[in-house]
Amino acid sequence: MDIVIPLFDHFEPLDAIGPYEILAYVPGASVRFVTAEPGLVEDVLGSMPVHVPTRYSEVERCDILLVPGGGSFKTMSADPGFLDWVRRIHAGTRFTTSVCTGSLVLGAAGLLEGLTATTHWNAVASLESYGAVYSAERVVRQGRVITSAGVSSGIDMAIRLAALLTDEVTAQAIQLYTEYDPQPPFDTGSVAKAPAEVVARARTLD
Repeated sequence: MDIVIPLFDHFEPLDAIGPYEILAYVPGASVRFVTAEPGLVEDVLGSMPVHVPTRYSEVERCDILLVPGGGSFKTMSADPGFLDWVRRIHAGTRFTTSVCTGSLVLGAAGLLEGLTATTHWNAVASLESYGAVYSAERVVRQGRVITSAGVSSGIDMAIRLAALLTDEVTAQAIQLYTEYDPQPPFDTGSVAKAPAEVVARARTLD
């Protein structure tokens, strides 16, 4: 089972590493990171460069395409060659997925027109500009397309995807092994629940 995650400069670390941690435990799965040109790819926070050895153009097909977000979505969305590749790969995937603003890349590739999808709460207008119908749910499945909301929701998406690829017991075992049992200290993880001052402060972190 071939799982491909494209990484471009300024990717959001948890968008990629969270799902990678989960999906790498799926029996028979192989996870590959790809980029435009082999070498170091910088994360959006600036302290976790990742060496990616494979060009995306070398990949002709995969079972799962997972597009992470972060500032990298701007580069991916503005690259016609990459968007063509996304469309070609999507034609043969079992599932095409995204985390956070990675959904804007799927939108730019024309894959979300008329579909319900989600993204980071601060990117809703951009998502809708691609013809998608925004949902505030953390994970949204529309056939072979699965989108997840901001950053941490990629872990939720990956666990659901693990269940689809195997079975619920296996997915639950992976969740247990990684001890994914969120107990956040504050109930402000959703823009619907956060006070206005918290939302305003969060906007300054972009």
